[in-house]
Amino acid sequence: MSRLDTRAIGELFQLFAVVALLLFLPAGTLDFWQAWAYLAVFFGTAIAVTRYLELHDPDLLERRRRGGPTAETEPTQKLIMALATAGSVAMVVIAGLDRRFGWSSVPPAVSLASDIAFLLGYALIFLVFRVNSFAAATIALAPDQTVISTGPYAIVRHPMYLGGLVIIGATPVALGSWWAALCLVPLLAVFIWRLLDEEAFLRQNLQGYDGYCRSVRFRLVPYLW
Repeated sequence: MSRLDTRAIGELFQLFAVVALLLFLPAGTLDFWQAWAYLAVFFGTAIAVTRYLELHDPDLLERRRRGGPTAETEPTQKLIMALATAGSVAMVVIAGLDRRFGWSSVPPAVSLASDIAFLLGYALIFLVFRVNSFAAATIALAPDQTVISTGPYAIVRHPMYLGGLVIIGATPVALGSWWAALCLVPLLAVFIWRLLDEEAFLRQNLQGYDGYCRSVRFRLVPYLW
């Protein structure tokens, strides 16, 4: 592995440790099969995509490594990403507490189906990576960035957000918690806020993006919005 790949994989394992602690400490037990299945799907997929990017698009891998509230340059985006992080943390902590106290019961088949939905959301994000080497984790423009209108971008303007919403939506049910799904309401609002802010930025700063918006009508969901 290259130094870039080694750093990226190391960061994924650090994230794995953090998410595992946020799940198992509130649960008070390691006997939490939904969490183990979720972690296996989440990080197995993330490692596979990281290895692909290291081999085929290391520039994109480097762009994806720089993310989160501190990586954003605009105050609005710092706030948005801080809220998104807080909502995501709350979701997994509530799922762990639900496991401890038995607040809700999700049928195993439904949890496993949600793991599959998670994979489908990640597959959509992977398709985005295949066609858009500029898909950074922050809202910014690369010096040579151009408008991407092929692949999933020919259907909706923000396919990565759609994949992310599928992932977020699948998470609480995959973890066996209906109560954790309450976090989806504020997270959806934060996602839409970020999407609209990014779109305004691209309209103003990326040549040809305004014409692309006129060509591709739907932002997130085909035939709906």
